[in-house]
Amino acid sequence: MALTEQDIQAIAQLIQPVKNDMQDMKVDMQNMKVDMQNMKVDMQNMKVDMQNVKDDIKNVKNDMQNVKNDIQMLSNRTTNIELTLENKTNHNIQLLAENHLNLVDKLNEAIKVQDKSILFEVHVSGLRSRVELLEKDVAEIKSRIA
Repeated sequence: MALTEQDIQAIAQLIQPVKNDMQDMKVDMQNMKVDMQNMKVDMQNMKVDMQNVKDDIKNVKNDMQNVKNDIQMLSNRTTNIELTLENKTNHNIQLLAENHLNLVDKLNEAIKVQDKSILFEVHVSGLRSRVELLEKDVAEIKSRIA
């Protein structure tokens, strides 16, 4: 059975759509290969992004630990300040207040003496005025008698 030229052409025409389909499949496969490459790049980017997120979470955890440490330190300092106020400062203020009372008492005594001195000055001033008035009266009486 020998194939004739017409048979070969008929077979070629029958095979042409298969060839075209194969060519389309090759193009589709190339597109799929490109898509797969893109997906691979995207996956790598996602992997890098996930590592960055993990690093960020680690940094946040470290920052939170630092904040906790700072708060603990501030709490300790506040407690120390409260103890200092309670044990030292309040005691010293009480000593100052007691000494202040003594100073106020001494000042009150000094003011009493000063008040008496001022009172005597006012009294002497009044007496001077009366003596001057009496001297005028005596001088007037002398001038009338004479």
